[in-house]
Amino acid sequence: MTAATEILRAAVLHTPRNPFIEENALDGYADGAVAIANGLILATGEYSVVKCDHPDAVVRDWRGSVILPGFIDTHVHFPQTRIIGGLGWPLLDWLRVHALPEEVRMGDAAYARTVAAEFIRALARHGTTTALVFGAHFGEATECLFQAACATGIRIASGLVLSDRLLPAPLCQTPEQAYRISRDLIARYHGRNGQQYVVTPRFALSASEGMLEVCAALMREQPDLLFQTHMNENPQEIAEVLAAFPWAESYLAVYERYSLAGPRSVFAHNVHVSDGELAHLAASGASVAHCPASNAVLGSGIFPMRRHLAAGVRFALGTDVGAGIGFGMLKESLQCYKMQRVMPEGLTHSTAHLLYLATRAGAEALGLAAETGDFTPGKSADLVRLFPAKDTPLGTAMAQAESLPGMLATLIAQAGAESVREVRVRGKVVAL
Repeated sequence: MTAATEILRAAVLHTPRNPFIEENALDGYADGAVAIANGLILATGEYSVVKCDHPDAVVRDWRGSVILPGFIDTHVHFPQTRIIGGLGWPLLDWLRVHALPEEVRMGDAAYARTVAAEFIRALARHGTTTALVFGAHFGEATECLFQAACATGIRIASGLVLSDRLLPAPLCQTPEQAYRISRDLIARYHGRNGQQYVVTPRFALSASEGMLEVCAALMREQPDLLFQTHMNENPQEIAEVLAAFPWAESYLAVYERYSLAGPRSVFAHNVHVSDGELAHLAASGASVAHCPASNAVLGSGIFPMRRHLAAGVRFALGTDVGAGIGFGMLKESLQCYKMQRVMPEGLTHSTAHLLYLATRAGAEALGLAAETGDFTPGKSADLVRLFPAKDTPLGTAMAQAESLPGMLATLIAQAGAESVREVRVRGKVVAL
């Protein structure tokens, strides 16, 4: 049965092109429209044109609102939902004091189920429709995450977090256990309702060579899986990884030895990276999840964006909850802007750059560029409607904006979950 065509009328903005490569990458329509049917984008453009082409469509009059593509978060930890705000610690101490004790609690399936529901709800309330998520160290808790996502429609890519050393005992598995649990989760959730499975060693420091062999085996056996981990986040972390793998000339070389760096790989952080590693990342087609808020909170450093661009390494934004400061991708975009402004040899971003990094760039990193990330016809109708309350600084500034880029800049600077009025994935409304 063919669904009725629906037209959403509002200001519309998206980046169907990469603004780091092409000029005029931001497409916008002050009185715009997105036409959708059967969960897909039919057309995007000026309302008068879209309505003329689809005269029988049902019109939702959202004037005063802004429609953006659903946000795509490329690095976030579901077990850390309740620990945002652990300030004053560097990475490894923060893990020991804040993150790992909470992650141990995921061994209680009832607790994990509650947190998983909170996590998915938080994504939706901030307009995030797709996320690359670190699951839990426990199979049942990771299953709770997939179940919560399937129930709401939010598109996630996630997997069991694999570790077999240097963490609290409840968070460790043997390589054999890790393989068995991973295969079971893959069989039940990979490809189900748009979910993807991701092979997820926590980081090389907590993964033996045997565990990395398991990761390699899982990727060989099912080549359409994704791979994610942490890399080059903190100088102490890097030193300890190189001590644990004395044969490796770099952090990346550890993963390369097991063929874990490729076009379906996403490495979180990559703050302290060598030129050689950048060259290898570019050649592999791997992507980096840039997490400016958590990099600042943990004092890890400022992402060398200009060097990544010069090397041809892809990157997108991640909130990195819970070291990060929240689920809002607009807030993360603003943090990205600020950090690059104060960095020597940093970049000054346009609103096109920031919207791209929060939407289409993430889709490219996850291998979903043909499916989501912008409003190109044929893609999934994943979108967020933002409508600021009247008589607020944001509402007033939006009303006075003299251009669409100016309106978008105002949203990036001020908007949060309170401005999110509707979220859709594949055209279906997600409960907020």
